[in-house]
Formats: sequence, C-alpha cells, structure tokens
Amino acid sequence: MDKKLLKILLFMKRRPGMSLEEFQQYYEEKHVPLALKYAGGMKSYKRRFVYPKTHVETGPCSDLGFDVITELGFDDEATFKSTLKFLSTTHLPEEVIEDEKQLFDRTSFRLATCTEFVTDL
Repeated sequence: MDKKLLKILLFMKRRPGMSLEEFQQYYEEKHVPLALKYAGGMKSYKRRFVYPKTHVETGPCSDLGFDVITELGFDDEATFKSTLKFLSTTHLPEEVIEDEKQLFDRTSFRLATCTEFVTDL
C-alpha cells in the first residue's frame, strides 16, 4: 500500500566564498544540531547536497541556484500545516538567523511543498 508523506522543501545556496566542502561540513556539524532544537513534530530532516553535472542535451551546468535541498517530512497534516505557516510567516529565532548568516546566502532561500507517495517494493 502507498503511504502519503507531507514534505516541506527548502532550496538554499551557500554563502559567497564558502566551498561546497566547507558548506556541507558546517551544515552537518553545527547547523543540524541547532536546527534539531526546533524540530518538534517532524518525522524526518534530510539534506541533499547537490553537485551540478553535464547533461547530454543541455550541456554543462555550473550553478543550479542552490547547493542543498533540505527536506522536512511529516506524517501528521496538522503539524505540517503549522510548520509551513511558521516558516512562511514568522522570523526564525535570532540564534538560527545568526547561524544561517555563517552558512547561507539568505537571499537565495526558496520554499516549496510536496506530497510524496511511496510504494514499498
């Protein structure tokens, strides 16, 4: 049977002058523990660091406009909706904003939602 999962996707770019390796290390070692303080009600917190590659039909890609896709997963619709409302209407706590300034180009942030259906094979 398919299981419905609700997701919030954040598309973010590293701050200028930071290598992808530095970005990934800082994110995993410093930002994740801080973010977990505010992760109540989430089912999952995933980070997908992206590496642009050449496509046979469209050629080289040097910049996708983001360096990480962060996925917040929920199996409870009420928590999903309240988290989405918070992220789209409320400023984050100051300690998170200050940490994000060390990591991200905060003007690059993009937010989307998706509904994922998973079929176990």
